[in-house]
Amino acid sequence: MLKRLLPLAAATFAVGTDSYVIAGLLPSIAADLEVSTPAAGQLVTVFALTMALSAPIMGALTSALDRRSALLIALTVFVIGNVVTALGTSYEVVMVARIVTAVGAGTINAAASSTAAAVAPPERRGRALAFVLGGLTLATALGLPLGTLIGRTDWHITLWAVAGTGLLAAVGIAVGLPRVTLPAASLPDRLRPLKQGRVLALLAVTSLAFLGAYTLYTYIAPALRDATGGNESLLTLILLAWGVGVLAGNIAAGRLVDRHDSARVLTGALALGALALLLTPLATRALAAALVWAVVWGATVGVIVVPQQHRLISLSPAAAPVLLGLNSSALYIGIALGGGLGGLAQEWCGLAPAELGLVAAGVTALTLLWHLGTTRRSATAAPMTASQALANPEESKT
Repeated sequence: MLKRLLPLAAATFAVGTDSYVIAGLLPSIAADLEVSTPAAGQLVTVFALTMALSAPIMGALTSALDRRSALLIALTVFVIGNVVTALGTSYEVVMVARIVTAVGAGTINAAASSTAAAVAPPERRGRALAFVLGGLTLATALGLPLGTLIGRTDWHITLWAVAGTGLLAAVGIAVGLPRVTLPAASLPDRLRPLKQGRVLALLAVTSLAFLGAYTLYTYIAPALRDATGGNESLLTLILLAWGVGVLAGNIAAGRLVDRHDSARVLTGALALGALALLLTPLATRALAAALVWAVVWGATVGVIVVPQQHRLISLSPAAAPVLLGLNSSALYIGIALGGGLGGLAQEWCGLAPAELGLVAAGVTALTLLWHLGTTRRSATAAPMTASQALANPEESKT
């Protein structure tokens, strides 16, 4: 099974790196394209929003294809977009290239996850999802530190490296992944689950959880200024500690959801995450405390996606590609909104970057309360069939 899952993990690693590394390269990109840093930051926002909005559309267009073909098409678009980005010499060209790249990227994550769920036996589904998502979480862990370091030299090199990683993933999928055929779904079919109460409630948890996390993470470098003293090497060290926590949380999540109720796993992660974020202003004052804090908070972030995907698949295994695509969109909507909320909190409320942890903690606490409420309602509802998820959502609306 590892031979089948490894290229899928490589694909999500490429997407994750592409999504997060730009944040560490913003000053270099802004200077090279002769725009302000906030303008360069819109490359991140537009990328995330395009991924969120295009995923259902691209999923519908490729749903009749076997998963190997769909992934190869998406990776081709992804690689081309990164090549054009690396070659771009104007802000407008780079912005268009990021939009093209995001269209391919939005398809890859959901297709890779649904393929992993399909090729793994039910008792190992959680670990299979965690392994494939491990590529995304590894990229999440290393993307910003990598960008911080490479940004000192030439940001174009990073985009060439991402394009190369995507190409290697495509070769691995073409050679090592068998044809996996899943039920096709049109765009109306893919959007119809949004009318289903239980599906919408779960997707809201995903968006809110990442809204909370990225309210702080988008501005993590200035938030850690007291702990690092402006030293980029120390900043990289703390970000790597955060990454170790993310990876540990992701690995633990896969095992936990195979042994315990997914809702309880998520409850623990959100509760610990809210506490860690609440301590941000204190924990980021000194290097040692910041390192411990980064590992703990990172672990809570690393847990979130696996139980969410597991719960969505459990609602209706036959509708897994549709539901996972919507979950990917919900995740990137949360990321995009998190950066916006963090910026507004600093501009309108005069908060220091480290104080964004308090805002993030509040959002995470609200996410926990919402999650607990929807879990109680779901426990009293009948299981959803594939036809209810895709054809008759009103029958089981909560």
